[in-house]
Amino acid sequence: MTPLMQRMREELLRRNHAATTIHSYLKAVEHFRQRVGVPLDQLGPDDIRSYHAHLLGERKLAVNTVVLNICALRFLYIKVLKRRDMKEDLPYPKQRLQLPVILSPAEVAQLIGAASNLYHRTILMTLYSTGLRRSELCRLKVSDIDSKRMMVRVVQGKGGIDREVPLSRRLLPTLREYYRWMRPQTYLFPGTIDNWRADKPISPKVVWQAVREATVRAGIRKRVTPHTLRHCFATHLLESGADLRSIQMMLGHSDLEATTMYLHLSRRHLQSAANPLEQILVSSPEKLPLSRRKRKPQ
Repeated sequence: MTPLMQRMREELLRRNHAATTIHSYLKAVEHFRQRVGVPLDQLGPDDIRSYHAHLLGERKLAVNTVVLNICALRFLYIKVLKRRDMKEDLPYPKQRLQLPVILSPAEVAQLIGAASNLYHRTILMTLYSTGLRRSELCRLKVSDIDSKRMMVRVVQGKGGIDREVPLSRRLLPTLREYYRWMRPQTYLFPGTIDNWRADKPISPKVVWQAVREATVRAGIRKRVTPHTLRHCFATHLLESGADLRSIQMMLGHSDLEATTMYLHLSRRHLQSAANPLEQILVSSPEKLPLSRRKRKPQ
């Protein structure tokens, strides 16, 4: 690690950024350094703009990925190198709101039922019943399951925030059956080293593969990811009558505005407003001619 990268790491630590954020920022800046091949403290605005265009135009990265890269470069130049003038040359790309895919409760049941083994089934049920992010599920510990209080504790979630989520009574028997079989020590879903079980967090790829495999087996043609089950958790809660503030707390959103997205996905809320077409009288369609050709006057 170069002295500049070490300085950046120390500044991130001083500001108490999450370990995942530190890793992502350093990785993004290292890729930038390798790309330009010039000491980073000697670059000017033109170099920054060129790299920014490269990410969007040539590499065609997703907007969220580009935003992460921009955040990392902003931190480097503004916080570490104290070059606040660079802020204007590192604008965030415009983000378009895309509503996520939502499964119906019946489709979620179909997905869980298609799990190929107890390990995958427990992963799917835990994701859906808690709304955890994939990284949070990977770091979930046995001690985080409080069956006496019927709560699941999420330690140092996104943004370094702890929270608690109610433990589903339907999930508990599956967790107990899974525990009797797996006997995990520290992490609820242990990973492997050289194909041998180890007391370390499961790889995020394993979680993605569990969801993908169940999706194919269930014959669901929608694009389903681990995060889809988080969206389903929030949307189905809203449709069941839960308030936005409670859902915000369970999801670990720092801003309520992020949670309001689920108002656009809830059928109950969308269908509660009367459609304006239903408030006017129109003639029966049976009286209209079927052909679009104009009739000749008699």
